[in-house]
Amino acid sequence: MSERMSLQEVLRDYGVPLTTLHITATRDECLQLRERLIDIVKVSGKTAQGYLEVNCTFYIDVDDIDRYLNGELPGLAEIYTFPEDIKTYKEE
Repeated sequence: MSERMSLQEVLRDYGVPLTTLHITATRDECLQLRERLIDIVKVSGKTAQGYLEVNCTFYIDVDDIDRYLNGELPGLAEIYTFPEDIKTYKEE
């Protein structure tokens, strides 16, 4: 089972986030994603974990999907951003 940080742990370790993004999906979207992630585990001979990694580095794994569908989690994932995470673009 994945271990996700609680908001209290984020506050303690990193401070107050600038924004929080809650990731949600429909039941059908969850089931389709779950099926694909399970396929990764099967094809790899159980050497790879069934999770999705996105460039902003948050993980959605099979356990998170199951817990979300069972109502244990309010969303599939949460992304916290802090002022130092925000990149500015300066036009020259």
